[in-house]
Amino acid sequence: MDMTAEQSRLDQKLTAPMRAIVDKHKDNILPLLKGKSGELSQAALKNDETVRTVATYCYALLPGIVRLAVKEPAFVFFVMANREKLLGEIVGRQEAAAGPVA
Repeated sequence: MDMTAEQSRLDQKLTAPMRAIVDKHKDNILPLLKGKSGELSQAALKNDETVRTVATYCYALLPGIVRLAVKEPAFVFFVMANREKLLGEIVGRQEAAAGPVA
């Protein structure tokens, strides 16, 4: 099977569970996305170490059957490749709630 097609199938299967985890556990995930300044920002999504930490945290929250089918390195790769789509929304909402910086 073509690796691109296989990756696309994996992306489709993981997007829904990942979004559910992010929505349910956003209060625990948001502190992990705070930058060194303690501020949550889009810049945190560009930090590979930060996103990898979030991915590892989220992997543990996946349903057991998904963890059996998808190993952690593949899941972390998926989150790293789709960070804006998966985590950008909660970061954007949090930044909007904080209001403009004066």
